[in-house]
Amino acid sequence: MNAIEENDFVRGFRTAASSIPKPNAILCISAHWLTNGTKVTAMSMPPTIHDFGGFPQALFDVQYPVPGSPDLAMETQKLLAPTHVDLDDAWGLDHGTWSILKHFYPEADIPVIQLSIDYGKPMQWHFDLAKQLQSLREKGVLIIGSGNIVHNLGRVDFGRINDIGYGYDWAMEARTYINQHLVDGNFQAIIDYQKGPSAMQLAVPTPDHYIPLLYSLGLKTKDEELSLFNDALLAGSLSMTSVRIG
Repeated sequence: MNAIEENDFVRGFRTAASSIPKPNAILCISAHWLTNGTKVTAMSMPPTIHDFGGFPQALFDVQYPVPGSPDLAMETQKLLAPTHVDLDDAWGLDHGTWSILKHFYPEADIPVIQLSIDYGKPMQWHFDLAKQLQSLREKGVLIIGSGNIVHNLGRVDFGRINDIGYGYDWAMEARTYINQHLVDGNFQAIIDYQKGPSAMQLAVPTPDHYIPLLYSLGLKTKDEELSLFNDALLAGSLSMTSVRIG
C-alpha cells in the first residue's frame, strides 16, 4: 500500500532519492522474483506486474512504464559468470520494484532491470554474488535490494496495520539485533542469521524478503558509509528499515 499512500516511508524514499545523483540505470533485486537458477529481465519495455491479491483496485491500476535495458542485462549476465544467468523476456517489474521506484523516480525515465533470486542457494552465495556487480555502480547504476528485514505476514496485527512504530517484543529484538550488526559492519552475523537469537526465526520465517539485504551488503566497499532510514516497525511483525550504502 506504500505505492499509493502518503506516509513517512514514502517521504523517506523521496528524501533518499533527492540526496543521491540521478542514476543512469537501475538494477533491482526483489523479494518477489524467486527462481530456480538466476535470471535477469532483458526486454526493452518491461510490463508492470501486479503480483498480489485482495487489495484496492487503485493498487492494480498503478503502472510504472519505465524502459528496460537489454544492454545492461547482457552486461550483468557477463559480470556474474561463471554463474549461468538467463536473459528473461517473460517477467517484468513486480511490486517489489515499482512500489519503491514510483516514489524514487516518478517520471519513470530511468531504465530498470530486475535480477532474480535463486531460491535454492545459501545466504553466503547471494552475498558473494553481489560483489561481482560492483563495476556497475562505477558506471552510474543504482542497485536496490527490495524486501523486508522483519517480515512475518502470518503474525501481522491487521487491526494496527497503519500503526508505525508498533512491534511485538520479538520483532523489536530482531530489529535491534540486525541494526547493531549493520552499524558495526558485522555482516557475517547477518548472513548467518539462523545462528542468531530465536527472535530472528520469527522475524525471518522464510528468507525470501531477507535475501535482498544481502545483495546490498555485498556491494559495500571498505570505505563507504552505511546509514539507516525508514527505520520503524509496523503492524507488530513487519519493518520498513532501509539501508543506504555510499
